[in-house]
Amino acid sequence: MSDDAELEAFRLADSFLPVGTYTVSYGLEQFVQDGRVEDAEDLGDLLETYLRRQVGPSELVALRAAHAAAREGDLEAICAADRRLDAAMLAAEFRESARQSGDRLLSLQRELRDEPLLDEYAERVDAGEAPGSYAVALGTATGLAGVGERRACLLCCHGFVTGLLGAAQRLLSLGHTDAQRILDDCKPAMAAAVDDSVGRSLDDMTPFAPLVDVLSAEHERADRRLFLS
Repeated sequence: MSDDAELEAFRLADSFLPVGTYTVSYGLEQFVQDGRVEDAEDLGDLLETYLRRQVGPSELVALRAAHAAAREGDLEAICAADRRLDAAMLAAEFRESARQSGDRLLSLQRELRDEPLLDEYAERVDAGEAPGSYAVALGTATGLAGVGERRACLLCCHGFVTGLLGAAQRLLSLGHTDAQRILDDCKPAMAAAVDDSVGRSLDDMTPFAPLVDVLSAEHERADRRLFLS
């Protein structure tokens, strides 16, 4: 991988990236409100569930498909991955936050890179022909930038975990040291999620975390919410 691609991977993994992930808690807010996540140990268990049951079997499958399609210049395949991922997300809040973050990432990439495929994909999203989910936008961006497929998947996992930990710092008063410890402890689950996504087709996208979906539906109807999801 070239130095430019390596640096692009660092940039896309940076929490400074303005894609709005600070507005989402991925359902953590409701877990905290229900007393199901009370400390760092509970949070670590929840993160592992997310990685193994949702991120790996769904987002990473779509990311890999979009990454391969971007390398081939196949817009139709990118849109197909996008629609399949959106359909696999049962929680309305997750679909909404994925679309918003994806739209911001896609807009940012179009400002920074002269890539016709990004423009064509954005046109499909604007026309309602593809939802523009974050994982697919990320897969497309990394594929075009020459970031390796596995590295792109790890990048996605790292971004998900750090985003949720950022929300936890506000919801649980989680300290920076504890957050870094949890991030370090999640490395095996991140690697396992990436490994599990290898060779899966879009038809093999099988996220399964019923409690996450149920609590997300409760959060959607909550009277007061700090986060979008």
